[in-house]
Amino acid sequence: MTFYRWFFDTVLIRTDAETAHHTAFAALRLARPVLTTRRRGVSMPTAAMGLTFPGPLGLAAGFDKNAEAIDALAALGFSFIEVGTVTGEPQPGNPRPRLFRLPADRAVVNRMGFNNDGAEVVARRLAERQAGSKPHRVVLGVNIGKTKVVPEDDHSAVIADYEKSTRLLAPYADYLVVNVSSPNTPGLRDLQATDKLRPLLEAVRRQADEVTEKHVPLLVKIAPDLSDEDVLAVADLAADLGLDGIVATNSTVSRAGLSSSAADVEKAGAGGLSGAPLKDRSCEVLRLLRGRVGDAMVIISVGGIFSAADAHERLEAGATLLQGYTALVYEGALWPSRLQRQLARLPRPVPT
Repeated sequence: MTFYRWFFDTVLIRTDAETAHHTAFAALRLARPVLTTRRRGVSMPTAAMGLTFPGPLGLAAGFDKNAEAIDALAALGFSFIEVGTVTGEPQPGNPRPRLFRLPADRAVVNRMGFNNDGAEVVARRLAERQAGSKPHRVVLGVNIGKTKVVPEDDHSAVIADYEKSTRLLAPYADYLVVNVSSPNTPGLRDLQATDKLRPLLEAVRRQADEVTEKHVPLLVKIAPDLSDEDVLAVADLAADLGLDGIVATNSTVSRAGLSSSAADVEKAGAGGLSGAPLKDRSCEVLRLLRGRVGDAMVIISVGGIFSAADAHERLEAGATLLQGYTALVYEGALWPSRLQRQLARLPRPVPT
């Protein structure tokens, strides 16, 4: 057992999950000067979307919602950082408690509700980082979502909300992700329907092109709870629109097959489940997407990746890049660099 696992099982597990997250986040920010000088590279470079990634593993959106610790997180060994989800307007999110662990399943349940500082504040923060004197080499993704108070049935208002975030944030992003798959914003997942998704993605693409001189790759993030038919419909839409990629998958509302007691699951309540239970479905969605879109489109696979074997399986299933989040909670700060090193020692995956 590693020291972190012992510390998690004896100390962190007794601490409110969100409080523990904020404590760890504050420690990362304080340690940034030391971490960034000791950052180790990885030896499995990946070219995608016109960008070069030092390795295939990045940090999924949700950990650094407000772009406050990008470089410290990169120094842990992540090859790219996806900040957000950022909404057009600042919002506090749902009432606490809203983050729960299910250790028996190596899973987390969250109903955060897109708590973030809003696009204007995050854009200023990214501008300040970009103007800093030190070079920043980590690839940066920006994940945008719908402000909760924007009525989900007012499609013009929804599009305008995403356009605002795009206008403010696209100039600082190496790639942009449209999030329509969180279960914690009412009506958001309805936007995955292709008749609603098409005009939204078209508007974001236009807005990004208007405010940037370079092409900012655009991806859409989908839920594991889509039917196979709907997964394929999104794949067809992404190909038709010329999107650069798809992020698959977000958290699930399903509680099927959990090892945790019924009491623990009930205590966690509603929200998106992430972690090991997503492994099988996330891999299924990946295979469906890759089979539909062919080799050209980027697919970032996320959900249930804990080990180098997990990561290798996703790459063989057709993933271009990988993301983790919940594994960082359960495995600790050394996890990303350890996984990247282990993965680099395995035979190069051959997509099937």
